[in-house]
Order: sequence, then structure tokens, then C-alpha cells
Amino acid sequence: MRKRFGIDIDGTVTCPTSILPYINKAFGLNIVYEDVNQYELTPFVNVSEKEFAKWFHENEPNIYEGSPLAQGAKSVLKKWENQHELYFISARGQHLFDVTEKWFTANELLYHHIELIGTHNKIESVKKHQIDIFFEDKHDNAVTIHEECHIPVILFDTPYNQDPIPKGVIRVYDWAEAYDWVEHWLRQQKNNREMVSSLI
Repeated sequence: MRKRFGIDIDGTVTCPTSILPYINKAFGLNIVYEDVNQYELTPFVNVSEKEFAKWFHENEPNIYEGSPLAQGAKSVLKKWENQHELYFISARGQHLFDVTEKWFTANELLYHHIELIGTHNKIESVKKHQIDIFFEDKHDNAVTIHEECHIPVILFDTPYNQDPIPKGVIRVYDWAEAYDWVEHWLRQQKNNREMVSSLI
């Protein structure tokens, strides 16, 4: 039963702490991951929003090139790469496609499609590609994708996504837990289909 998985990249496949060493070094800070209690990082730095945006735009390629994998992500994605279609849908801009593709190659991760949409609004891409389940770290993205597309969304637990979630958004603490939930969901889907077939 081949499914199409929609997967965010930053903070989901990559470690959510990836950007912090770059911010701390550039701005002389000592931000600790556990204290990052919101997705928007501007309030944590000692410069204007405009200056931080400029710095981020200039440093994005280096940050993404050096981002480590989230713990357990590679082994789980390897298990799925020949069983399902892996569609990576990210808010990164299209100008970062080469950097992104090289990162996937360097980390020996297979992908069936990479889409860099330049915005956090992933609804259109999820619908266009008929995604069956999505993997995300941004709270409002997870909730909106579930509510608009009526699919389960796996939300990887971080300090910045602690708001309440609806039933169709599943909070997990690592990729091993995500794998277990998805495999159970796949078995349920298969059983339901077989039951319907037997009644026809």
C-alpha cells in the first residue's frame, strides 16, 4: 500500500537546533534550544527585524549546507524510501534548490520530489501532490494542513510548538516514535480496505 508522504525539511528532517550555533556566533549570544519557545527567532536576537532578515538571507546557504540530520531521521526514511513516495515540501526559497539537493546527496537520502515554495503556506502543495500524511515541526502549519487537507500530520515535539493540537495532529518525540505511529496507521488503513472489500 504505497502512500505519498509530505515531509518538511528544517526542524523535521534536520535537527531543530541547526541554526542556533550560527545565530549565537554572529550576534554574540548564548541562546539555548530549550528556551526557544516560539518559532519566530527575531525576539531572541539583539538587532532589528530587518537586520536579522538580511543576515538570515545571506547565511541561509551555509546554515542549510551544514545542518545535521535529526536523530533517527535517516534510518526511518531509508525504511520508507522504497515502500512509499517521499515528497519534501519546504518553506525554503527556490534559489536554495542546489544547496538542498546537494545536502540530500551528501546525507544519502533518497527523495521522489523536492519542492521549495518560499512560504510557510503548504496547503496548495499538499493538495496538488495529493499527500496522504505530512511531517512538520511548525505548530500552525501542522494544524492548518490537517484541518484543510483532512490528513494526519506528525508534529515533531520542540520547545516552540507547545500549543494544543487537534486529534488529527500527532505529537511525537523522535523519528522512532513517528515510525511506530505511521506503521500502525498503515496497518489500520490496510485492514479497513480489506474489510470493505470483503463486504462488496
